[in-house]
Amino acid sequence: MPRESVLEAGPVADIGAMAASPYLPEAARVLSVRSLTAMERLFDLEFADGRALGHAPGQFVQVSLLGIGECPISICSSPTRPQRFQLCIRKAGVVTAALHALRGGDMVGIRGPLGRGFDVSELHGKDVLIVAGGLGLAPARSLIQYVIDERARFGAFHLLYGAKHPSELLFREDLHAWRDDPAVDFHMTVDRPDEGWRGRVGVVTTLFRELPPLDPQRTVVAVIGPPVMFKFVLLEVLARRIPQGRVYCSLERRMKCGVGKCGHCQANDVYVCQEGPVFTYGRLKALREAIE
Repeated sequence: MPRESVLEAGPVADIGAMAASPYLPEAARVLSVRSLTAMERLFDLEFADGRALGHAPGQFVQVSLLGIGECPISICSSPTRPQRFQLCIRKAGVVTAALHALRGGDMVGIRGPLGRGFDVSELHGKDVLIVAGGLGLAPARSLIQYVIDERARFGAFHLLYGAKHPSELLFREDLHAWRDDPAVDFHMTVDRPDEGWRGRVGVVTTLFRELPPLDPQRTVVAVIGPPVMFKFVLLEVLARRIPQGRVYCSLERRMKCGVGKCGHCQANDVYVCQEGPVFTYGRLKALREAIE
């Protein structure tokens, strides 16, 4: 989860004045808040002026509360559903605790969308494999929804999801829908089952054995999750001879200020919030600090 930054809040009149500047928040209304787990809640939001967020899958926003601070949150809904946008927020500190106290009708500030997401045009016409771990399903969901909503533009669609415990599974309604959708080859696992768990047990890489043979010349892969997952998932992917330029990784957990000023996200000589958070593996492997 990206770290929060508690910043001095500006006057109320400044919110909504944004438009062109990535430094000024724009007023957004909370439409609803729903619990996903004991730690995560799903927020439906819309801009006060009714415009679409205009994001790409994989981008993030900075969410702020006046007098409290701001934090970076990945967008978990697809741009194909533009009437509103969704954020999955884990309670992890001062700002996110305050956000969890919000209800429908409350206002927040939004900066963004920020960063570089997935270039979906590069995915069109390809088979797609998405591998998500833990909270990484939140930013992955934006891309998942895009592929489902634009299904005719893609070939086979494979989706692998792993969580530590059944109680930490996100978007349960979506999980059931993806499982029942014949157009989605969906597999899910948990590391530590409870007594009621009847699904697969093991780390997410164990799900690769459930996949059919992948055509390395037409497959693109997106990997989103905790850094510890990357090394082992990439070994599985590269063993299937997928070209490094068609393997995409998201470093969304490194975000802080979102505009390349604080240095928190810097990996070697790259600001992840500027050049990423989505990178090809061919680019990422040169940034040793990125996933170590």
